[in-house]
This record gives sequence, structure tokens and C-alpha cells, in this order.
Amino acid sequence: MKRKYNLKLGVVGTRRDIFSKEDALKYNALILSRLEGMGIDFADIMDVNEEGLLFDEKDVDAIVDHLKKEKVDALFFPHCNFGTEDLVAKVAKEIGKPVLLWGPRDEAPLENGARLRDSQCGLFATGKILRRFQVPFSYMNMCRLDDPYFAWRLDNFLRAAQVVKELDGMTILQIGTRPAGFWTVMINEGELIEKFNIRVHPVSLPELKEEMERVGEQEIGDTIATIRKTMEIGVSTEAVRQTAALKCAMKRLMDCFGCKAAAIQCWNALQGHIGLFPCVANALLNDEGYPVVCETDIHGAITSLLVQAAARGEHVPFFADWTVPHPTNENGELLQHCGPWPVSLMKEKPRFGAPFAFNYSHPGALHGEIRGGDMSIVRFDGDNGEYRLLMGHAKGIDGPKNQGTYVWIEVENLRKLEAKIVEGPYIHHCVGVHADVLPVLHEALRFIPDLTSDYYDTDNDTMDAVLRGE
Repeated sequence: MKRKYNLKLGVVGTRRDIFSKEDALKYNALILSRLEGMGIDFADIMDVNEEGLLFDEKDVDAIVDHLKKEKVDALFFPHCNFGTEDLVAKVAKEIGKPVLLWGPRDEAPLENGARLRDSQCGLFATGKILRRFQVPFSYMNMCRLDDPYFAWRLDNFLRAAQVVKELDGMTILQIGTRPAGFWTVMINEGELIEKFNIRVHPVSLPELKEEMERVGEQEIGDTIATIRKTMEIGVSTEAVRQTAALKCAMKRLMDCFGCKAAAIQCWNALQGHIGLFPCVANALLNDEGYPVVCETDIHGAITSLLVQAAARGEHVPFFADWTVPHPTNENGELLQHCGPWPVSLMKEKPRFGAPFAFNYSHPGALHGEIRGGDMSIVRFDGDNGEYRLLMGHAKGIDGPKNQGTYVWIEVENLRKLEAKIVEGPYIHHCVGVHADVLPVLHEALRFIPDLTSDYYDTDNDTMDAVLRGE
């Protein structure tokens, strides 16, 4: 079953007494109707006071209590006229969730020179006071409700809030120790908790094997059916059965310990314990929205979850090696791994066989090329106490046939990208997805203070312009 994402938006329209109450009420109703039409799950404050607007100090505690009871994940403060900046800041500070400011574009003054709302002026005031309260926030530029920018920009904020929600309290299942020779995947668990509230739950390979033995026949049979339907089988019936049991066991362990992703020591101790590679099992779980990454790369698992949340599960990510440059394209590069990529991304039915890169006869890897098209490439990583998010664009291109799961891509400037990876804090692993998630991640970073953006083909100013609709 595919993992589902949910997010509840708290909508708190605000007004100020010296401007038109009637216009503020009109716009609040229009805004709530627009959100309903967009299918957004939200909690308003219509039952908190007679107007359903924030404008009176005495309502603040009741509004905060209501939003907490509704378990909102983000806050939207439409300024239906000038608004009341200090009350907005008080509510936002108490709730402690991502904040979006916006106001409907002001109309021309009346014939007598009077103005009904002055929403823009109020937004200037609220932005300043949120900074005084040290409340991070996003701003959606003024526009009309039927402007396409309104729908796109609100959706981007909701996706960014989904990333923030995913990160907070994220737990990664670590299956086995890191491969002894892979110093690159070392992490600092203490820093992950202190900076991001990310936890790691370790289990041993014997524990994994014991869980495999507990998996029921119905679970195994359903998974075998999926394997036979989606893959060309080049291994024994017993290898298929063991792979199905491994997939189910990893999912059971993730559910048991509240983990949204896993990182497994895929070689070489695993082959001694259960006699196969986990790539096909990883591929099946990746397709269901439960990323499992290779070589105990905890930072890779974190990356996968951030990317998947940015896409809100509409596109599945794939975990890859930056491998070798393209033989003829100066900006081309091979993304590849032994065989753990989601089957849904494949151009054709992949082959279930053995890994090509090891002198083992153990089965467990997929072989096939995934589709190209436009992609985002992302990597969460850090060392020496500093963490960054490497991000950029890529597009699929033609290239020589490869073993394992693979795709050839082209980037804007491979030399620049290559230097960034080597100079760090990154390693040779990344996560790709067939969607442009950069605007979402750029906005999400406003609410993640210990993580900074690091673009290989754009910059912060350009991404800010994208959010402004320029």
C-alpha cells in the first residue's frame, strides 16, 4: 500500500478596526471558499468568535487553543484588511509551525479618496513584528484569488510545510552497521537529534533474519505475486521467496519502530546471513513510499524522505551513485546503483538477477534503465557541525547500456558539480526525482535553521524570484 501524506492548514484571517469590517468579512468568506474549492484540508476560526477573524486581544488564547486542538501543521494569515500585526505574531509564536503571510490585492481608492482595506500596508507591519518575535515566515506576494499564482504559491508552501513536518521527529531504521570500508557514510547521531530532531533506530542483521522467519505466508505470497507481475525473473523460486520475506520484514520493522525509511548494510555481511542482496526488496519498498537506501547511508535516507515529502508522494525518488562521466557529452553523467530503484520508474520490465559489481553468486538485484525527462537531484549531508542541502536540475539523455538500475543525465555544468561534491560536505550518493522540488525545498529551508541551501545550477536570489512568480 502506497504511503499517504496529510497536512492540516490553520487559516487565521485578520483585520483592524479602523478599516472596513464589511470588506474584511467579505474577503474572509471568499478566501475560505477558494481553499475549499482547492481541496485543502484546513481549520479556520469561524467558531472562535462571531466574525471568524483575528482582531481582538481577548480572542488570542481561544484561537491558539483551537488551532492546537485541530493539530494544524502550518499557519496561513490572510490580511483581509490591514490586520493586527501583534496578534498575528502572538498566535504564530505560540503555535510554532510554518507561517505564510498574504493579502488580497488592494483595489483603487473610492471616488472620495477613501481606502477600504490597506492590506499591503498591514503586511509590511506584520512582517516586521514577526521578525521581532523571531518567527520564521514565508510571504506570498499580493494577488487576486483567481490568479494562477495564488494556487501555485499556496501549494508550494504546503509542500514546504510537509517537508518540515516530515523532518521533525523523523526516525531512520539502521539495519546493520555501516560497511567497514565506507567511512563516507559515517554520521553524528547526536548532532542529528540536536539540530533536526532526527533519530536513528538500529537493528542487527540477526534481528532482521528473525523477523523474516516471522512473516506470514499471505504477506509473502502477495509480494511474490507483485514480483512476478512487474519483473523478469532470472533467479530461483527460493530466491524470490526469500526476497519477498526480506521486503516484508523490513516493512514490519519500520512500522514497529515508527520509522519512515531505512538504511541497510547491503553488503557483505548480509550475504552471509541470508544469502542474497536486498536491492529488489528495496525497490519494492521504495515504490510504496518507504525509502530504503544502500550501504547504511543514513543521510541518504534523510534525503529520500525530504524529496518524497516535497513531492507529497506524487513521485517516488531513487537513490543513486554519481558514477562516471558520459563518454561524449561534457555535461553528462551516469546515475546508477546495483539495482534498488522503483520498478514504476523503469522503461521496460527490469530483470531480477544478481549484482554485477561483486564476485558473488547471490541474487537480489534489478537490472534496467529508468525513464529520463526532467529531474531534481538532491543530497542532505554535513560534517564538522555544518549541514547543507545540495540541489539542482538534470534531464535524462541517451547513453551506453549499463548493468544494475541506471539513467544517464545532463546537468548545466558538470565541472562545477563535480568540484562541489569532492569539496564537500557531500559523498558520491544522491537522490533523484522526476519533479521540480527545488522551489519547495528552498521555501522549507526558511523553517530549518541549521540547514543551508547549496545549488549547483541556480542560486538563492533566483529561487526567491521563482517564489515571487517572476
